[in-house]
Amino acid sequence: MDNRVATVLILLENRDSVQELNQIISEYAEIIIGRQGIRLSKNNKSIISLVIEGSTDEIGGLTGKLGRLKDVKVKSVVLKNSI
Repeated sequence: MDNRVATVLILLENRDSVQELNQIISEYAEIIIGRQGIRLSKNNKSIISLVIEGSTDEIGGLTGKLGRLKDVKVKSVVLKNSI
């Protein structure tokens, strides 16, 4: 199966789900190339961006699990060409 490169942008609207979020991200550590977290101090929200390389099933599994968390919004962009 061809791997693809993707970015995942995660908006954490409150800190109640942070433990579950980090647990899910840890489950997919083998496909994560980079991670950056930024705290938005004005409204107590955080943004996490991930750069990942994996199959479409792995990418979908990660984003699907994250998207089911309370107060978490997820958007991903998958490059069309495999690497």
